[in-house]
Amino acid sequence: MTELRGTPSGANLLELDLDVLIAATDKAILALFAEWEEPITANMYDQIRYHMGYGDPTARLGKRMRPLLGLLTYASLSSDWERAIPGAAAVELGHNFSLVHDDIEDSDAERRGRPTLWVREGIPHAINTGDALFTISRVATHRLSALGFSDAKVIRMMKIYDETCLRLCEGQFIDIAASQKNEMQSVEHYFEMIGRKTAALISGGVESAAVLATDDNEVIARFRAFGWALGLAFQINDDLLGIWGNEAATGKEPSDLARHKKTLPVLYAAEHANTEDRGTLDRLFSTPNPDAALIAAGLAVLERTGAEAYTREQAAIWRERALKEIHSVKAMNPRAIERLEEILTRVISA
Repeated sequence: MTELRGTPSGANLLELDLDVLIAATDKAILALFAEWEEPITANMYDQIRYHMGYGDPTARLGKRMRPLLGLLTYASLSSDWERAIPGAAAVELGHNFSLVHDDIEDSDAERRGRPTLWVREGIPHAINTGDALFTISRVATHRLSALGFSDAKVIRMMKIYDETCLRLCEGQFIDIAASQKNEMQSVEHYFEMIGRKTAALISGGVESAAVLATDDNEVIARFRAFGWALGLAFQINDDLLGIWGNEAATGKEPSDLARHKKTLPVLYAAEHANTEDRGTLDRLFSTPNPDAALIAAGLAVLERTGAEAYTREQAAIWRERALKEIHSVKAMNPRAIERLEEILTRVISA
């Protein structure tokens, strides 16, 4: 059996220990795999477990931020957070299906310091395994009916999930289309992309949890807005780490500049650079495998245009909007709101 991350002995669930919530989600996910796995398909499930980091003590597992946000949203409005676990599992599985496909489409060879699934198993297997993750995520939502949720709630949640997955595909389309063009896209265009690609899944997961916990549409809307703002702040902060962070913190290459990633700091700099500096950026992004000197020149352009300060400001603005939304909710369990705030401040360092 795959070993889960340790669950604290005697953990007080009323305190909503995050490790307990993560372990409960992981247990539900692994149970879904075990339910469907047969000897002839064992390798496919091994591929899924590899991608998600299960069974490998050296793997740097994902933060599980999305299921945590969902479970804490539910727990803030209802006392029985365990009932929402299948929904949390669905969101995590859906997130991972998008990562498997993104790695192929972006030709990323590593994720969290290990070979990506397509590098390890080949593109055909990786595509199929990503499809399987998406399908299993929908199977997970079916478990909610057996836990006493009404058909209307389950259908509403699945509608949100399906629309969210479509937004993910739209966001990836915008991202791929932009990467294939030589010119820089606008900052406005960037926000359209991350709204669909990052904010939509976080917002959809949080909204789904609120739908399961309450019939109050105003509260549901508040949590949806919280998730959207958090998603934008999270992606913008990730853009900061991609240039000014370090490999240990991000699990990526040392600089997104070397990888020609047109993230928010780059696009802001391109819009505000003078002719000479814009030429430097164009040269950097048109040069395969740019050397350290050219990368440093590009970084200097970002510094001169104030791109880092602008990006940090945007991350902070959206973080504060997220906090404002959850502070406006009258929660049944204030401790859950505190936990949401902890996650928000932990993952957004700007």
